[in-house]
Amino acid sequence: MADKNIRIIFLGTPDFAVASLNALLSANYDVCAVVTTPDRPSGRGRKLGMSPVKTFALEHKLTVLQPENLKDPSFIGQLKQLNATLYIVVAFRMLPEVIWSIPLLGTFNLHASLLPQYRGAAPINRTIMNGEKTGGLTTFFLQERMDTGNIIFREETKISSSETAGEYHDRLKLMGASLLVKTVEAIKGGHVLTQKQDELIDEGVVLRTAPKIFKEDCRIDWSEDCEVVYNLIRGLSPTPGAFTEIPVAGGEKMYIKIFRAEIKPCPCTDIPGTVMTDGKSYFNICCRDGCISVLELQQAGKRRMAIGDFLIGLSPSVLFKTSRNA
Repeated sequence: MADKNIRIIFLGTPDFAVASLNALLSANYDVCAVVTTPDRPSGRGRKLGMSPVKTFALEHKLTVLQPENLKDPSFIGQLKQLNATLYIVVAFRMLPEVIWSIPLLGTFNLHASLLPQYRGAAPINRTIMNGEKTGGLTTFFLQERMDTGNIIFREETKISSSETAGEYHDRLKLMGASLLVKTVEAIKGGHVLTQKQDELIDEGVVLRTAPKIFKEDCRIDWSEDCEVVYNLIRGLSPTPGAFTEIPVAGGEKMYIKIFRAEIKPCPCTDIPGTVMTDGKSYFNICCRDGCISVLELQQAGKRRMAIGDFLIGLSPSVLFKTSRNA
């Protein structure tokens, strides 16, 4: 039976938020409504697609609200009529004060970074892209400026040097669901002690931000050091994917996304971006201080594949530099 002491409205959209919503239901909390984005055209057929949160909510017979405009008076009226005492935000749009100020117990957000570091829309990608060794999650009460509210809990985790953004996402998704329920329990018990984010900013420490990822952020610059390129590939895998355009025979270019790679120290004297391959087992690309060995990629219009399969299926007319010692 649902816990009626707290009535929750859950706001979220992607798969990352589904685990948290499921955790609330598993803990028998009363989720009286779910707010998510409107259905959008997707895929080649441009059919309307539901968000992962909506799909899950309908499967569990939850009320779903999908406002186009968060400041729409009719939508705000719907929220107020539900008489929820707590709003929870996980991977949703920035809320206006007219919404987050409604519930008696406040509105809190689960954010995929150790705030105040990595405020913004893409904390998971940016954390890996910057080669961080430590990351984590934060729950905090919303206030006017984005990701700046008082912290409720933070949970830290180590990040391996080979972990991709996708793998990190999946770990944080489960960790976040547990932290979210812990936060609700603390609020319900009335013993929440928050901390201002300014108190966690050490003098001299640079605050990194996590702005939205755009296409040009995903283009690989081979003139960078290997580590920078390697972290970019990890931080954009599997989506949106780091990409490059490789010159091939006839003056054309081959567009590829790279999903897995490793750093290969080598006395590379070629121009950054030069490909070295034996045509069978390796596909190395020169950087400023070494090579990146591509392990998994996707050519435009084709499926994602291991480098061996890619090379086997490559047309003989495509020419790269060959090197037995690469």
